[in-house]
Amino acid sequence: MNVIDITAIISVAFLGSLGHCIGMCGGFVMAYSSAKIDSSTSSFRQFLAHLTYNLGRISAYTFLGMFFGALGSIFTFSAQINGYFYFVIGILMVLMGLSMMGKIKFLTSLEATVAFNPLIKTLFSHLIHSKSMGSFYGLGLLNGFLPCGLVYFFLAAATTSGSFLLGGFTMAIFGLSTMPAMLGLGFIVGFLKGSEFREVMIKIASLIIVGYGIYMAYLGYSAAII
Repeated sequence: MNVIDITAIISVAFLGSLGHCIGMCGGFVMAYSSAKIDSSTSSFRQFLAHLTYNLGRISAYTFLGMFFGALGSIFTFSAQINGYFYFVIGILMVLMGLSMMGKIKFLTSLEATVAFNPLIKTLFSHLIHSKSMGSFYGLGLLNGFLPCGLVYFFLAAATTSGSFLLGGFTMAIFGLSTMPAMLGLGFIVGFLKGSEFREVMIKIASLIIVGYGIYMAYLGYSAAII
């Protein structure tokens, strides 16, 4: 993993958290903040609850990264096969970026279908009515495993790493880079949910994803034709 990869992960994750994540995960945060955190709760415990929730998200992302990184190692049979794989992943990243910009519809129906699955709704209801600290971690895990276009982008990057450890590392960086916005959501939600600000952040993140996708596709093409 080079400097370009790490910089792209941090940049897209942070910018995406200010746009896409606020819209996708904001409902989760607002729901548990209203149902599980009383106004009389100390500031420290509130912070601890939000932190625990985010640690759950990052745990889920890291596990997924390790799984897909290990899965990606299957495709390391030859430089040519790797090249084809990188090319396809690059094209998928471009499609994800264009989808985030609203230019095309890609993966949107899948996100909605899984999110409203009866089993997911039942599990969410159980966790939202519990006020134990473990339930915050559980909600974070649940949130982390729900489908999300931005997560798919990073899972694609984790897969192309072809490594159990690098895949987990990629997704851990992603999760940590989204934490500042998600931790601060309860305090600055009005600003972050402003349509103009969110649109700008989403477009910047989307352009980076498209650019990185083109870069990945180029690397794959170059390797495949050698």
